[in-house]
Amino acid sequence: MPIYVEDINPGSDKTILFLHGWPGNHQLFEYQFNQLPKMGYRCIGWDQRGFGKSDKPWVGYDYDRLADDLRAVIEALHIQNITLAGHSTGGAIAIRYMARHSGYGVSKLALMAAAAPSLIQRPYFPHGIKKEDVLNIIKGTYNDRPNMLRGFGDTFFFQHTTQAFSDWFFQLGLQAASWSTAAIANTWLYEEKLFYDLGKIQVPTLILHGIHDQVCLFPLAEAQKQGIRNSKLVPFQNSGHGLFWDERDKCNRELAHFIG
Repeated sequence: MPIYVEDINPGSDKTILFLHGWPGNHQLFEYQFNQLPKMGYRCIGWDQRGFGKSDKPWVGYDYDRLADDLRAVIEALHIQNITLAGHSTGGAIAIRYMARHSGYGVSKLALMAAAAPSLIQRPYFPHGIKKEDVLNIIKGTYNDRPNMLRGFGDTFFFQHTTQAFSDWFFQLGLQAASWSTAAIANTWLYEEKLFYDLGKIQVPTLILHGIHDQVCLFPLAEAQKQGIRNSKLVPFQNSGHGLFWDERDKCNRELAHFIG
């Protein structure tokens, strides 16, 4: 299955592999790709199956399969000693990868507004969003996906965005297949139980999370901090879910400082 990969500054031995969140693709990290290579970092972005320029099969959207896709990308690029940086659902996939593949090739982990250990509220975890909110996203995907994407975009950032920027973000979501958009949302209800995975992470971990996040609420970051040994939580006081843009300079500085 073809997976689209963008490799920026491949001559550097300081590699960051970015995992995008739902419903976007690797272009969400444009404001990291513009700056981090100037600091000497190799930045690799890839579009997960069903999103961006990658193939869009009908099946294969559980976290195990997506983690296996990530292993295939790492092996195909022959990269080692990397920093794995995952945003939102990409952060959840990164966590599953660390547990399922024993962190193969990864020396450090960065979680940005990660959808873990559970995006939704559960009887034993009251800190997520309501199940009904996700069901409405799935319903909206099947009935009026453009309108659903517009509404989701309105909750994504804390800082004011221009209409042009909102249109750009909207177009990233439209590049995904509708069935993969719905399938990933469905994993939040049934597959995203990453409590056990957190304890299997053995590498230094940086947790970046906006305190105004309306998608992955800030208590999720606190749960990650509690569950991952050797982890550091950095709150972003002026960010929502899209902290990689809301406070892009701080995000880049924190990543660079963490990686060294």
